[in-house]
Amino acid sequence: MKVLFASSEVWPLIKTGGLGDVAYSLPHALQQQGMAVRIVLPAYQAVLKKLKSFEILGWLALSVAGKEYSVRILQTQHDKFSLPLWLVDCPALFDRAGNPYAHEEGYDWFDNSERFTLFSLAVARLGMDDLKINWKPDVVHTNDWQTGLVSAFLDQEADRPKRIFTIHNLAYGGYFPQQEFQRLQLPSQWWSSEGVEFYGNLSMIKAGIVYSDQVTTVSPSYAKEICTSEFGYGLAGVLQHRRYKLTGILNGIDPEAWNPQTDPLLPYHYSAKRRNPGKKKNKQALLESNKVEATKENLEAPLLGMVSRLVEQKGVDMIIEAIPQLLATSTANFFFIGTGHPHIEGQLLKLSQQHPQRIMVSIEYSEAKAHLLEAGCDLFMMPSRFEPCGLNQLYSLRYGTLPIVHRTGGLADTVIDAQFEDEKNKRINADATGFVFDIATASEFSTTVHRALAIFEQKKLWNQLQRTAMQQNFSWDKSALEYIQLYS
Repeated sequence: MKVLFASSEVWPLIKTGGLGDVAYSLPHALQQQGMAVRIVLPAYQAVLKKLKSFEILGWLALSVAGKEYSVRILQTQHDKFSLPLWLVDCPALFDRAGNPYAHEEGYDWFDNSERFTLFSLAVARLGMDDLKINWKPDVVHTNDWQTGLVSAFLDQEADRPKRIFTIHNLAYGGYFPQQEFQRLQLPSQWWSSEGVEFYGNLSMIKAGIVYSDQVTTVSPSYAKEICTSEFGYGLAGVLQHRRYKLTGILNGIDPEAWNPQTDPLLPYHYSAKRRNPGKKKNKQALLESNKVEATKENLEAPLLGMVSRLVEQKGVDMIIEAIPQLLATSTANFFFIGTGHPHIEGQLLKLSQQHPQRIMVSIEYSEAKAHLLEAGCDLFMMPSRFEPCGLNQLYSLRYGTLPIVHRTGGLADTVIDAQFEDEKNKRINADATGFVFDIATASEFSTTVHRALAIFEQKKLWNQLQRTAMQQNFSWDKSALEYIQLYS
């Protein structure tokens, strides 16, 4: 079976979030199950700089917004990839600095609608083998709003491949005004409540939902949540009417990229059976990376970490509100890595200036530092208000860094709360892997942290939790088989 997997980002070439990780790991898992897979993404400037060589598969003449584009399709290999990578090369739209969606100064590219309309049209043409290279996919698998129009373009073809669309985060819908729909010169029949129209605007994510043969989300719980008004972002009715083709398939992780026994980004390795001294040495390295002295007191104190976009969705404001009380009533220290809303960044930096030995903040994203934080911390904070799947809690389980999560989406599907079965004998449930709370407030988060810290002091129970967490299997094997069943 041939699968064309389209994404606007793919690790390690370009990544802004979890989509980049999935777009790397899932295609490789599908390949291991016998699928013939090609990944296709835009030829961003940052991607081209990382490639040593490529070949030109062919050219596509594409018309978007009344402009004629001559687009090269490049095929390349990369050391990290065991399958071919295709690039849609249109310098006028993709050869620019910044990330896939925004300028270096942070604002969205003014022509995003045109950029991803062209990318979607190119993917659709590749799906019909317009290059005449004798490789027509059986399935075109698209991801999030940036590829939402692929299924709509393919809808115009009689002998089209199957269309699978995955929603990684419904909060980002690819919305543009009706004037933009008209400027792009998209087919007029698409403009209806049963098509791409959404409250008077163009919705690219709705196009993916409406025109695809199957729609998936990245966890079973999130598939249910997005059919409600609370999490549906106005699309709950659209999804409810299409529940027959909606499936939640849990994301996996790459067990080789995230393996504390072999991780090349860690200074010290460890395993589920032998966690120390490796884990404690990584803690020392993490503290020292932020110029905090790794005293015996600091090494024994619980260290709580977070790697995240610094936005309200991730619950960072809850943590900030809870920190003064947690500093006053515990020995806990905190380490944050990420970028996001300037107001939240400023609050964290202010806290770190007030408590430089207890609160460490790195306003950046560094893959190396993210791995070190996962290995060096004792607890990982992930109190997201909503979380389609989440990957960091899976990395944390793998590294024996117990997650504290809000019960939502994929967090609810992957973390089992530690509860006392016997208060007298201090026994907790054998399947526990972390700490879960039900109401997204600072007080509930704080209460759960204190519950975690109480178990942290009981080394026998803590060791049990760590072992159980690290023995969980969240590889892509099972999920890849579920996708193949949908493809078939």
